[in-house]
Amino acid sequence: MVDYLNEPFEVIDKPLWWQERGLQYTATGYGSKIPSSKMLRINKRLYRVYVVICSNAGSAYIIRNGKRLYLHDTDI
Repeated sequence: MVDYLNEPFEVIDKPLWWQERGLQYTATGYGSKIPSSKMLRINKRLYRVYVVICSNAGSAYIIRNGKRLYLHDTDI
């Protein structure tokens, strides 16, 4: 079962140091927990957006209370 984030949030662009230098998180660009340059503010707390990338498809999610909450395609 896939759980989606269904509450309002603010998107913030906050790249990590290696993203500012144009580097990739993995050599292949694929992975199951690749940090993105985006963060979400939900109730005054920031959450990093992660991406699962397989082949040419990706799904964005945050981790909240140890659980993955996926974002809808049009959220970011």
